[in-house]
Amino acid sequence: MSYSVGQVAGFAGVTVRTLHHYDDIGLLAPSERSHAGHRRYSDVDLDRLQQILFYRELGFPLEEVAALLDDPEADPRAHLRRQHELLTARIEKLQKMAAAVEHAMEARKMGLNLTPEEKFEVFGDHDPDQYEDEVRERWGHTDAYRQSQQRTASYTKEDWKRINEKMDAIHRRMADLMADGTPADSAAAMDAAEEHRRFITGTYYDCSHQMHTCLGEMYVADPRFTAMYDNIRTGLAAYLHDAILANAARQTS
Repeated sequence: MSYSVGQVAGFAGVTVRTLHHYDDIGLLAPSERSHAGHRRYSDVDLDRLQQILFYRELGFPLEEVAALLDDPEADPRAHLRRQHELLTARIEKLQKMAAAVEHAMEARKMGLNLTPEEKFEVFGDHDPDQYEDEVRERWGHTDAYRQSQQRTASYTKEDWKRINEKMDAIHRRMADLMADGTPADSAAAMDAAEEHRRFITGTYYDCSHQMHTCLGEMYVADPRFTAMYDNIRTGLAAYLHDAILANAARQTS
């Protein structure tokens, strides 16, 4: 059984012009011709075309493809082994590329599409990606996490600078209240805690008083948060925790 050039082009997903070119350069000459002189391709020709297209997909130039296929010492099994090795290497390379793209997608979803220089300029020696895996594992299923991703996806370097400055101002205000001996359940401290909650709501996700209380508990339960706040002023983590709880109680009373 033989096939016309149009049929073969349809089978293989190539153009008729490509098949004509392969014939002209001697890479794939059809085994038969019709009475009218039209090209007719056999099953053997189709097997050779499959080999050609495979090597072309891997980037081999036509001259090298011809040399590989016309090697008198090569047998079909040798070609299959070579193709398997090449395909395995290609898969590994594509998997690495896919992993790199996924990493870039995650960074962009979290709004951290900044250059290393910009990250250092905005966050200093604090790595904003440091605990991302843990955060995703613990809260990735929550609406708050998804909302935070959506909101921060468009933040620029200037946005992050403004956010950091605002948060620093809230922390300084709270630290100054503590240093002045203002009780954590005073109106001033509770107002600062409420400003903290509203900042989170406006910047990251809708933070209810109940959720804010959970954050306050985490500030004293997780040594990393405790250390971060106590580096601003010793005892600030506990003071902020107490002010958050007092503010939540004020709202429900």
